[in-house]
Amino acid sequence: MPRLLPVEFGASAEVLDMNGPPRNPREYLRQVQLEASQCPEVVVAQIDPKKLKKKQTINASVAGCHAAPLGFSPSLSWQQHQVSTFSGVRQSIAKNRTHWSSHTLDDNVLMPKLTDEEGWKRFCFGETVYLGASSGHTDAEPEPALDYSKVGFPPFLSIVSRLNQSTVLMLLEILISWFEEHDFVPQLGRWLYALLACLEKPLIPEAHASIRQLARRCAQLRSTLESQEDEKLPALNLLICLVARYFEQNDLADQPE
Repeated sequence: MPRLLPVEFGASAEVLDMNGPPRNPREYLRQVQLEASQCPEVVVAQIDPKKLKKKQTINASVAGCHAAPLGFSPSLSWQQHQVSTFSGVRQSIAKNRTHWSSHTLDDNVLMPKLTDEEGWKRFCFGETVYLGASSGHTDAEPEPALDYSKVGFPPFLSIVSRLNQSTVLMLLEILISWFEEHDFVPQLGRWLYALLACLEKPLIPEAHASIRQLARRCAQLRSTLESQEDEKLPALNLLICLVARYFEQNDLADQPE
């Protein structure tokens, strides 16, 4: 390359101390020239293949949802109505987020730390569901008194309005992961609906993967229901509808019978 600065580069450079700091600007420029002259034109990275074996590409399933049993899937008009209602909820949250986030939380509302996964499960589900799921008994009745530590904190606007997008996505992943190994409970449905309402579009890839996982799990659970009167069916249909219709995961959508 052409030289831009007229810096001498001759015999004096041979005695230049490359290990010490330059003593003046001219010496600094001579050091730079000398280092550049010693660099090879082509550099090849030395890669240890053994270190790459732990970070291989993971083949993710792109399968669609389980088909709904006959009579268990909602009508197209029902799905369109739910999407319209959900859109209105999202607009209301976005419009009033600043107002609700400025509200002071009650003394008994102690939100877990960001990285406390078990704390978030206990916060959202309450001890009745959280401890019941841990011990294998999920049919325990909540106590008569409204104790949120027992029955779980609902997703009040004053709570969800404080969650930024990274927290919303993290909490979605925690709850969906829990749902993969446990049955559906009302507390889970309320929180999933609220978090989806706070999830901003366009979605990042991690959000796409999470909500698709949610829809597939809902469809899988729906396929095991024995009656159309099961109280879980409307909630499962709603979550599948929102993921497929509102968030445009059309391959997961229920088709009219």
